[in-house]
Amino acid sequence: MMQKLEKTKVRFFFVILLVFAWSRAGAADVNAPFLPGAKVRLRGFNLSNKRNFWKRPRPYEEKDFQIIRELGFNFARLPLDYREWIVDGAPEKVDESRFLQIDEAVAWGRKYGVHVCLNIHRAPGFTVARPKEKLSLWMDAVAQRAFVDYWRRFARRYRGIPGNALSFNLLNEPGGVDAAIYLRIMNEAVAAIHVEDPDRPILCDAFDYGRQAVPGLEALNVVQSARGYAPFEVTHYRAEWMRGATTFPEPRWPTAQWNREWMAKQVFAQYVQAKTPVFIGEFGVHRHTPHAVTLRFLEDELSLWKENGWGWALWELRGPFGIIDSDRSDVEYESWHGMKLDRKMLELLQRY
Repeated sequence: MMQKLEKTKVRFFFVILLVFAWSRAGAADVNAPFLPGAKVRLRGFNLSNKRNFWKRPRPYEEKDFQIIRELGFNFARLPLDYREWIVDGAPEKVDESRFLQIDEAVAWGRKYGVHVCLNIHRAPGFTVARPKEKLSLWMDAVAQRAFVDYWRRFARRYRGIPGNALSFNLLNEPGGVDAAIYLRIMNEAVAAIHVEDPDRPILCDAFDYGRQAVPGLEALNVVQSARGYAPFEVTHYRAEWMRGATTFPEPRWPTAQWNREWMAKQVFAQYVQAKTPVFIGEFGVHRHTPHAVTLRFLEDELSLWKENGWGWALWELRGPFGIIDSDRSDVEYESWHGMKLDRKMLELLQRY
């Protein structure tokens, strides 16, 4: 019975998807800030202050937006954890007073000319982090209703803010689900947003945890958000939370196996051929990878993205992947406004 119901829902979804695509046929410019021909390419950082509710989320800081602008960048992605705004652990009970710190971040973005992108990093029923969710976003109606409702609320709350200042990235790194089900749920969220705010740019992450382009995503008129973490053996060497990472051999780049040509063909060619605008929502190299290797790897990624006109957001501004206070053992940090700045990585990012 459940299988028949799901098949019916998927068939109905494709009908709605076609209608939605026709209705939006003249609205391609909604994604203008992310198009290759945009006057200014969006480049910046993830600010991970609120990505995990159980790890004491920190308020956003105005100085981070000022730093992003001062260093020559113009984009901040804000990963969010839905548990911060629900009441009594119930996904459908929302206390909007808990959005106030997000309001501040959006306002600081506008003050400093930094485009802000809101991202639900942990959704009811799905996360790539631990602990796993009790519900399933892909199977449970209560999780789906809550997820769509959050985006409806954000769309209503920030209606009137220009699309060149604010965008929505619906879900972080989807995986473990059939593509048709993923598209159906994302379409419901896109439709709910556009009822409230037809001109809001929307990003949907690529499939398989951000690593695989999604056929059919173009019908939603969204930007496809990809990742720059391949191969993990380079980007996540000795990352404490990743199973098996402590056994990776010390990385080198380039090698006969892994190099810029491999990267272009095996990782990013699928996005060149995609029928959607493309943005790199996360990339970076963990602090244990030798710094020289890190810089060579990042330059190959950044140069490919520049050739294709894609914007990007480094994970992260501060921390073990970032340019500030990354705690690498092989970097001569510059003391900068009381922080430890990785000047070589900064200058590499500024070139691209």
